[in-house]
Amino acid sequence: MAFFWRLGSNGLLDETEPLFVEAARQMTVTGDWITPYFNGETRFDKPPLIYWSIAIAFHALGVNEWAARLPSAIAGLCLVSFCFYVLKRYGIAARAKKEFLPVKNRLSRPSQLWLTAGLGATMLALHPLTFFFGRLGYSDMLLSACFGGGLFAFFLGYAQTELPKVRSRWYLTFYILIALAILTKGPVGIVLPGLIIFSFLFYLGKVREVLREMSWLRGMALVLAITVPWYILVTLANGEAYIDSFFGVHNFERFTSVVNEHQGPWYFHFIVVLLGFAPWSIYLPVAIARIQPLQRQHWQERPRSHHLGLFAVFWFVGVLGFFTVAATKYFSYTLPLMPAASIIVALWWSDRIAQTQSFRRPGWGFKLSCIANLIFLIVLAFACYYSPNWLEDDPSMPNIGARIQQATLPIMGAAIWLSSAIACLILVLKRQHHRLWGVNLIGFVAFLIFVAFPFSHLVDLERQLPLRQLAQAVTQVRQPGEELVMLSKGFPKPSLVFYTQHPVTYVLRSSRTSRKIRQILGDRQSDTKSVLLIAPSKALAKTGLTPQQSEPISQAGIYQLLRVR
Repeated sequence: MAFFWRLGSNGLLDETEPLFVEAARQMTVTGDWITPYFNGETRFDKPPLIYWSIAIAFHALGVNEWAARLPSAIAGLCLVSFCFYVLKRYGIAARAKKEFLPVKNRLSRPSQLWLTAGLGATMLALHPLTFFFGRLGYSDMLLSACFGGGLFAFFLGYAQTELPKVRSRWYLTFYILIALAILTKGPVGIVLPGLIIFSFLFYLGKVREVLREMSWLRGMALVLAITVPWYILVTLANGEAYIDSFFGVHNFERFTSVVNEHQGPWYFHFIVVLLGFAPWSIYLPVAIARIQPLQRQHWQERPRSHHLGLFAVFWFVGVLGFFTVAATKYFSYTLPLMPAASIIVALWWSDRIAQTQSFRRPGWGFKLSCIANLIFLIVLAFACYYSPNWLEDDPSMPNIGARIQQATLPIMGAAIWLSSAIACLILVLKRQHHRLWGVNLIGFVAFLIFVAFPFSHLVDLERQLPLRQLAQAVTQVRQPGEELVMLSKGFPKPSLVFYTQHPVTYVLRSSRTSRKIRQILGDRQSDTKSVLLIAPSKALAKTGLTPQQSEPISQAGIYQLLRVR
């Protein structure tokens, strides 16, 4: 349900997804697998692994939305499976020495490992950020799988002290996955994991010891052997333009200054974690405190196989701190820390469930978390109920508020979260606190099935379907050599390029439309004396085009298709 159910039921989502998907389609058309292109121009935002993955899916399954999103879905499934495997082997919370736990209140070690693995994998698969990025043709889920898989492989090698050959294979897997992360995102694919691992080892006083085990010189040689060839080829093909765009704008400037108007306050990513990892994020503070990451001596005395919780804390804090310092803020930047958050909360919850006696006298941290859980569910209920009032301001889907009200989605969402809040309150009063996890899970799954999936379909009908309909009309009426122009307020709609499979000239201001069309017609060498124009109906009056110049062809949603002579 998280990754494959109704994966291709909706069209590509403007504004970012079609940029990746169309660049991958261009590779299948041109045969150039070195330089990504979109709309006739080079696209240096990301390295090629996401484009290669989607292009391979197109070759195997045809050019469609399901194939475009398949790499993200597979990456998400692999990441969840890797998380399950790591927790199944090492998912026992390392407890403080001073804590006395009666044997009769403990689960057997195998049972608790299965419990922890199930909790962690479920939380990693079912939260809002995974639901979004695991079902779209973005590069973020692929990066998270390579990034997270690399850190998982490192820990499996680090914790394996008895079998050196097995340890070496896991370290080899780590280097390969980090190389793939570099081919997905760039230098951050090695810089950030390196900072996390070095900080973790430095804290434990194991830097030299573990680096020797990892054969880091040979490992870095392998990473360079996998990644450098493409960087050399793309630089030879594009020269300074690639270096300035990729390394200058999309790496250095994103960290030091705001790019593409993606700005926000310093606490931006804290809010994203709260909402993006909901409803499990409520328990992150008490779960981190339970691990006791500041008890350095305690952790140094523990065997490596008990260090998973501490490693997850360094992973979580490392990613959150790195992107909090970065000037450019974007909600996808927190996706790579979600496996760590899942591990932290899973270790805590499995410990709470296993120790049934502890629920009779829960600590203040757990009590506050339960109260916060209850309040959070009530807030979600009210947010769902009043959501139509907040969605009416989007000019690209002006009727979405009325649509979701007709489908009773606000009432359905409010009922689901309010019922979850009532169940939560009953369990707290009955001191059945260990069942709150199940209430959150059932509520979230019900919300996905009965609200989130229908809502995404309505958004597609209101926002994206009109563009697909006009794209189909363009392919039917377009004359040889006739260019396509789109007036797009704000961010251009790149899905039009994918669905027409034709270059589009974007104009972002109504007053410049007529001038741009005259320029296109004046520069044309062929006999065609017209262009096709797609524009919002309300903006046509400001374009300066007269009724004698334009011939209406079709209308869908807020857009009109005209032929301008």
